[in-house]
Amino acid sequence: MKNVIAFCLSILAAPLWAAEPMSASEFEAYVTGKTLYFGLGGQAYGVEEYLPDRQVRWSFLDGQCKDGFWYEEAGQICFIYEDNPRPQCWSFFRDGSGLRAVFENDPESTTLYEARQNDEPMMCLGPKIGV
Repeated sequence: MKNVIAFCLSILAAPLWAAEPMSASEFEAYVTGKTLYFGLGGQAYGVEEYLPDRQVRWSFLDGQCKDGFWYEEAGQICFIYEDNPRPQCWSFFRDGSGLRAVFENDPESTTLYEARQNDEPMMCLGPKIGV
């Protein structure tokens, strides 16, 4: 009897474990017009500004910004940035009051979480000018 009860409880809890990734339309509705700050392992990781028409601007919080765009491919949200033509694909999940992002190019290496958000543009420094 204990095994039956445990099995029934595990079935009821299963939807909590098997969260579905956000679709492109869900992701777009959530992020467009926002600036999201991401963390990794309790530390600040980076910030991304989500502009109209699926355009983005990313920074590792160092003032150096990279422009790019995102698109949906095979249920993942993929990003291309101006300095790297190779797609960087992620699965995004609603997690509590924010997002959790799993890097699908290597899902064991990077899982980011939304640390905070606002509607303000990012701080980007100009290009470095040398002599």
